[in-house]
Amino acid sequence: MSLSLFLARRIYRDPQAGRQVSRPAVLIAMIGIAIGLAVMIIAVSVIVGFKNEVRDKIVGFGSNIQITNRDVARSYEMRPIVAGDSMLTALAAYPGVKHVQRYSTKPGMIKTADAFQGMVLKGIGDEYDASFFHRHLLEGELPQFTDSASSNRVVISRSLADKLKLKLGDKLDTYYIQDEVRARRLTIVGIYQTNFSEYDNLFLLTDLALVNRLNQWEDDQVSGIEVQLNDYARLEELTYDIGTDVGERQDRFGAEYCVRNVEQLNPQIFAWLGILDVNIWVILILMIGVAGFTMISGLLIIIIERTSMIGILKSLGADNDLIRRLFLWFSVFLIGKGMLWGNILGLAFYFVQRYTGLFHLDPETYYMDTVPVSFNIWIFLLLNVGTLLASVLMLLGPSYLITRIRPADSMRYE
Repeated sequence: MSLSLFLARRIYRDPQAGRQVSRPAVLIAMIGIAIGLAVMIIAVSVIVGFKNEVRDKIVGFGSNIQITNRDVARSYEMRPIVAGDSMLTALAAYPGVKHVQRYSTKPGMIKTADAFQGMVLKGIGDEYDASFFHRHLLEGELPQFTDSASSNRVVISRSLADKLKLKLGDKLDTYYIQDEVRARRLTIVGIYQTNFSEYDNLFLLTDLALVNRLNQWEDDQVSGIEVQLNDYARLEELTYDIGTDVGERQDRFGAEYCVRNVEQLNPQIFAWLGILDVNIWVILILMIGVAGFTMISGLLIIIIERTSMIGILKSLGADNDLIRRLFLWFSVFLIGKGMLWGNILGLAFYFVQRYTGLFHLDPETYYMDTVPVSFNIWIFLLLNVGTLLASVLMLLGPSYLITRIRPADSMRYE
């Protein structure tokens, strides 16, 4: 053990330290470190959790990658593409692809006795992965929809049901405008709620066969193919790979395939989520600055209070570097104690919110009803290491005050 570390530990463990003048300053410095680190852990966990929750809901409605008709207009009146078994098998064979599924959409209108509402009827088949909607199902069931027959059953959102004053088991009349107005009476068998109003107020789920019949398409024609990935980090890579292989092809009707990922389909939402990263950096810089400056003030008070000790050490032959390292080690002990409490506070918030949902949000504004949190061990360790390094580096400058202290002058204080 080095001499500077040995002396720093002795000073830190000194039972008389609690009655010294520097005690309040040291306590304030440790509180500053603790609060700063706790706020950083909470802020990062909430912002990352919020981004993940919004992203997962968008992906839940439309998967990571969609393959559609290149000539599709910016509306839900989709032009069809052929999605045969050979194509679905080829897509599923890509490394990193988790699941492949078909869907068809048909825009229309719901009309009740005293209200009407625009909507998009989304047809799904047997292979559709409906786990996302199962997680958000509030009432009823999510039937096994099919591409071979129409059951005239539909699953709607809670927000649509409330607007139209509908409940489970009710019949709803839907109308579709093509060459002529076509009507279908559907039965509500399930109600879901994701709190993502842009989609909750729009989508109804039903059989793929029903939507294809309304669109007057062939059995193997659909609005698009959804591709789910195992790892979101490979989104751009797999979009490029699939687009290179599929994007130049045409189906038997001459329709060209277009491959786009969820970020390309929803640029405004993901640009908004990207801005949240700026908030994280602002919070980190502010909190590290506050913690560092409180630690600087505490170190300066400690140095001034220990002036006589510094003089004695210099008179015994200790150089400035050794004494500086002594006080830096002492500061590391104080920072470490503050970080310990900061971690306890930050993790306590995470676990309380994660398992109790204590803090709530307005779902109309934030797309979720509770504050989301996410924990990443690497981000957690990086915050701790970054806080420690930044705080110590900020103390290097003030520690040079020791070089200005002369033994003869300092020992007069005794």
